[in-house]
Amino acid sequence: MDRLPRHIAIIMDGNGRWAKARNMERSYGHRYGVDAVRTVTEAASELGLEYLTLYTFSTENWNRPDDEVAALMSLMVMAIERETPDLIKNNVRLRAIGDMSRIPAEVRERLDRCIEETAKGTGVTLILALSYSSRWEIARAAREICRAAAEGKLSADDIDEDTVSRFLTTKEIPDPDLLIRTGGELRISNFLLWQLAYAELYFTDEFWPDFGKESLYKAICSYQSRERRFGKTSEQL
Repeated sequence: MDRLPRHIAIIMDGNGRWAKARNMERSYGHRYGVDAVRTVTEAASELGLEYLTLYTFSTENWNRPDDEVAALMSLMVMAIERETPDLIKNNVRLRAIGDMSRIPAEVRERLDRCIEETAKGTGVTLILALSYSSRWEIARAAREICRAAAEGKLSADDIDEDTVSRFLTTKEIPDPDLLIRTGGELRISNFLLWQLAYAELYFTDEFWPDFGKESLYKAICSYQSRERRFGKTSEQL
């Protein structure tokens, strides 16, 4: 318990395939995926984790069939409203990162309300990556840095790694220590590319709806078995 990751990020993959394996429509997989979000958030709270970031909807997901996108947005509204009381009860603070300009107004309004109602939470910070992609985020940061330079607030010599980090949507959030991806895929799919530079990666074949507390504990145990050297040698550590 004294070597827990401070920040865990999760790519929640496999909802559709989970449903297909049960002869159900993909939308049912997303519904059961919400239950897994609740379970994992509760586990993170019980463990005393500080940050949990969930890759909820990528910018690439807008290219999915219209009916699936509509179902996802409807589910998002329902889940936000249903889960807010439990988030408050569990002292969870909600945040969101991503291109919110593309999120439907109804979803955005309810999300903003939940963020406001949980703002005083002092437990785990739950970050939803919505309409998010890392390339979008880095390009956005580059534009903001250029504007700051044009206004005389920055010079080329001022720009270093810390400068870039300050212009990202995660500027007030520590980088993830552990990335978990469910569903058997071995890639990070345009997620937190800058922030994951030194994260430990954990991949599991479990589909997201099946990922529970024991699954999270197993991932954390794998993280704790690794030596994080950050470019140093074992002897230096």
